[in-house]
Amino acid sequence: MSALGLLFRGFRRWETLCHPALSRSLRGEPPETAKTLEQKLKELNTFDPEVEARVDIGFAKLQTQNNRKERLKVWKSNRNSFALAEESRRGALKISYEEVRKEWRKSLAPDALREIADHYGIFKDLFKYGFFNPVLPLDIYYDSDSKHFTPVHYGNIIFPTEATKMPQVHFESEPETLWTLVLTSLDAHLVDPEMEYLHWFVGNIKGGDVENADVLCSYMQPFHPRGTGYHRYVFVLYRQDGHLDYSDVRLPANCTNLKQRTFKTHDFYKKYEDKITPAGLAFFQSVWEDNLMDFFHETLKMRVPVFEYAHPPEYIPPQVKYPHKEPFNLYLDKYRDPRDIRQEVYLKRLKTLHPFEEEKPMPKYPNIYRIPKGTPSWLVDEMRKERFRIGKYRDLQPYTLYPVPEYEDPHEKALREQEEFKRKWEQKRAASVKSSRGNPA
Repeated sequence: MSALGLLFRGFRRWETLCHPALSRSLRGEPPETAKTLEQKLKELNTFDPEVEARVDIGFAKLQTQNNRKERLKVWKSNRNSFALAEESRRGALKISYEEVRKEWRKSLAPDALREIADHYGIFKDLFKYGFFNPVLPLDIYYDSDSKHFTPVHYGNIIFPTEATKMPQVHFESEPETLWTLVLTSLDAHLVDPEMEYLHWFVGNIKGGDVENADVLCSYMQPFHPRGTGYHRYVFVLYRQDGHLDYSDVRLPANCTNLKQRTFKTHDFYKKYEDKITPAGLAFFQSVWEDNLMDFFHETLKMRVPVFEYAHPPEYIPPQVKYPHKEPFNLYLDKYRDPRDIRQEVYLKRLKTLHPFEEEKPMPKYPNIYRIPKGTPSWLVDEMRKERFRIGKYRDLQPYTLYPVPEYEDPHEKALREQEEFKRKWEQKRAASVKSSRGNPA
């Protein structure tokens, strides 16, 4: 090869440089002509203003122009007040929280609550394209005992044990006005994710007297499957134009049939949209608690639905005699039958159970107990996993996701595929040897 050829040996051809898509370092269109991430997301999330336009289905907000002028007037007078300045300097200025909250509810609360509800996706899951301004404040409390209570705000976390009893609901209303209060769960349906469960339905509430109203669906505490995170529970207060017959919504007293409690707020409002108008809103979030096991078993008469992430099957290479940098206990467990490992864990759990006593709960701080000095490091890791009931010791928990008949254990699947591959390879090799013997050259 000539010297000029050696010089240009490492350069690419001119045709390749003119077509960057054919080069090795670039795929697709060049950055100068390619679409940006914002443009691609805009095409994917196209918005049709005529079809997806939001509709205000509630009452109009109070005009804040006059309130703004009044607040400005009060602010100027307070600014020029030497008495307030002196009290503030000495730390003696006291502001009434109740008065501030009352004023906030009248002026800025509807806009703030609507933004919070939009943030949590409340209106989208309740009414699809409809929304409303919560112009009527709701005061909802769960009584824990005679001295303590848990309020429902706008997205605060309330555990199921704190909401086992029917809450107290208060709101200001004219004596002859009729209302409807509905409590639904947006994320807890076990069959159809688009549907809801009806937890409480009270209709024809006269003048805010919820206790003496018509209870069409008795109260049921929050419940949800284990391992599904936080769930939203929403109170919606509707104003009625007159007395309504909710016979299609009425359920038997203390109904525990989840199929009968299946509900859809959008369909309900679509049916009664000419007779009811949403005015108040409050919601909270709830998460799994171990006490829900008793509710599922004793009240709903069903097993606890458990959701856990099923990891993809792990590739297990052929076993070698001297593995390099592999913990011997973890390496050997890879090639054991998973059923044998589970059997060992089950036997450990059965040794701790008593036929006539309740199972002892897991300690709050399981790793607080001292490990004997001189214990090997691999055994220390095993003891910690067993104490926290993780890894192969997760079957020590009283609730675990057991494989269904259609589900195959990843390790068992990997071993089965490995054995099938070896068997097919041996059959193919034997066939090739047989054919070579039958057709000698």
